[in-house]
Amino acid sequence: MDALGEHLSSGRIDLDEFGTRSAQVSQARTVADLRALFVDLPAPHPTLPGPAPAIRPATDYPAPPSSQYDRSPDQRTPAQRVAAVALALSGIVSLLLFFVLKTWVVFLIPAVIGVLTSTVWGNNWKGRT
Repeated sequence: MDALGEHLSSGRIDLDEFGTRSAQVSQARTVADLRALFVDLPAPHPTLPGPAPAIRPATDYPAPPSSQYDRSPDQRTPAQRVAAVALALSGIVSLLLFFVLKTWVVFLIPAVIGVLTSTVWGNNWKGRT
């Protein structure tokens, strides 16, 4: 209660927070319950029996799975990259041509490019060079 009083007098907690934490101090059954009340407060902390909880440095936390963040380099050939860009751009070009020419046939352009590039590289485009 003395440590809470110091936090109140220094302005780190207000009177309502002091009342809430004081009630929790009186209901605490273990040392861990008392320590939990001071986790978010700077020193002074009360002197409690038992060893102080060890604070782990940031380097002890487990690293995330590497496969989640590692990106393998692009395995496609330059021609395959150009074909992918052409396919993406053909959709935009088709939309613009639709408004100029007023015909739906222009929407077949991306399909034609997709069919032509898939016949060249097929399903196993990574296996070919």
